[in-house]
Amino acid sequence: MLTRAARAGIGTLALAAAFTLAPPPALPAQPPPVPGTQLPVVTHTLGNGMTFLILERHQSPTVSLVVHYPVGSVNERLGNTGIAHVVEHLLFKGSEEIGTSNRALEAPLLAAIDAARDSTVSEMGRSRPDTAAVRRLRERVAALEDSARAHVISNEFDHILSTEGAQGLNATTSHEATRYFVELPANRIELWFALESDRMANPVFREFFTELDVVREERRMRLETSPGGILQTAFLATAFQVHPYGVPVIGHAADLDALTRPQAVEYFRDYYGAGNAVAAIVGDVDADHVIRLAEEYFAPVPAGRDPPPVLAREPAQRGERRITVEFEAEPRLLMGWRAVSILHEDAPALSMLASLLTAGRTTRLYRRLIAEDRSAIQVAAFLGPGALYPRLFTISSVPRSPHTTEEIERAILEEIGAIRDAPPDQRALTRIQNQYRAGEFRRLSSNLQLAMQIAESEASFGDWRETFRLSRRMADVTPEDVQRVARQYLNPDTRTVAVMVRKESR
Repeated sequence: MLTRAARAGIGTLALAAAFTLAPPPALPAQPPPVPGTQLPVVTHTLGNGMTFLILERHQSPTVSLVVHYPVGSVNERLGNTGIAHVVEHLLFKGSEEIGTSNRALEAPLLAAIDAARDSTVSEMGRSRPDTAAVRRLRERVAALEDSARAHVISNEFDHILSTEGAQGLNATTSHEATRYFVELPANRIELWFALESDRMANPVFREFFTELDVVREERRMRLETSPGGILQTAFLATAFQVHPYGVPVIGHAADLDALTRPQAVEYFRDYYGAGNAVAAIVGDVDADHVIRLAEEYFAPVPAGRDPPPVLAREPAQRGERRITVEFEAEPRLLMGWRAVSILHEDAPALSMLASLLTAGRTTRLYRRLIAEDRSAIQVAAFLGPGALYPRLFTISSVPRSPHTTEEIERAILEEIGAIRDAPPDQRALTRIQNQYRAGEFRRLSSNLQLAMQIAESEASFGDWRETFRLSRRMADVTPEDVQRVARQYLNPDTRTVAVMVRKESR
């Protein structure tokens, strides 16, 4: 039965139709919604500023959980580089309750370790340090840490979650973020809330020097003994002489050697508070239940301070920069041109250019260097490091013996010159665009990847939908756009070239 208002509405429509002489003009067709932006994500922000993104997906009885902090190596300064990565490691060491068998006995030992470490760093900082005193202090630190270790329950945080079915418990630090993630049976979600809020509010950075040794070993493996890492470090330090993109995420070795536990604690307290945290929870959950748990467990966590701003701006480059690195390894080549951040209007066209060069067996550089000339065993083009600040358009390659880096460099410049002279074929662009669309849908099928993406987007851009929109901008790139950015950005004056050679080859 129609209400009076409904009947009146029908009458009004009929009267309007009777006096309509011509149909209204057609409205312009609206573009289809970007995949992902229509997801029914529930957003809830606590009073302390922590944001929760909740997406119910009931296909399986599991849940993916991500906590994303927009704090990375770009927020550091010379003297404390690598601290974000060290903090990432230390947050797995437990809290006042987790990871210790006797906190009352452990606490004074950690304080004594801190005092001995401060004395060590102070002595090391002298113009003429007393090496014997440094050795004695280091021995004291080691002895105290052995005593403190007697009260440690190693990896208890990990053990509790793993016992309850957790998978993939891990964390990563990048130039612009630190994130922690895990997948759990959905009926164990409250356990995660209890543990994660506890280590955010009450962490204890125990086994500091043990973990610092782990980080140092990681640095040795990735940057000091790996040919690719050695060349990449030199390349970025040459290209970025002011901006922190030129410093490895893992930090300088000297800064790690001088880092103290109180510095790490202070850095965490300041910048890893609830106000900077975005939690994404995707899976077999009820949004209202998640919000109640969020209020119960995370509302009391201190908000902290905003991350240190990135004020450094790389000055204009006024000519090509070249560096040669000697190492006992096969030759390698890195070429980079000054480019733009992910938010710049030219970023999609530059990404398309990188894909047209190396993203697949039919692309220009893969076809020429690997399939036809067989002059290289590897070639890749990409934008980096980071995303939020002006970065590099980089091409890396490893020649196939007896071919040389000079041959590879000439071939790369010839292929870039061909794109500068004539726009690429539209069919090649369409193939890449189809690959991007397929990637969008693949990400939507993974709860963990989806949680990571929406958390990063919310933390970096203030809107969980934004990275979906940025990805879709690739669909609007034309061949002429690609030609234009190749001409505008890939110029000799803004180029940095790094080459690795064997000592005996000189």
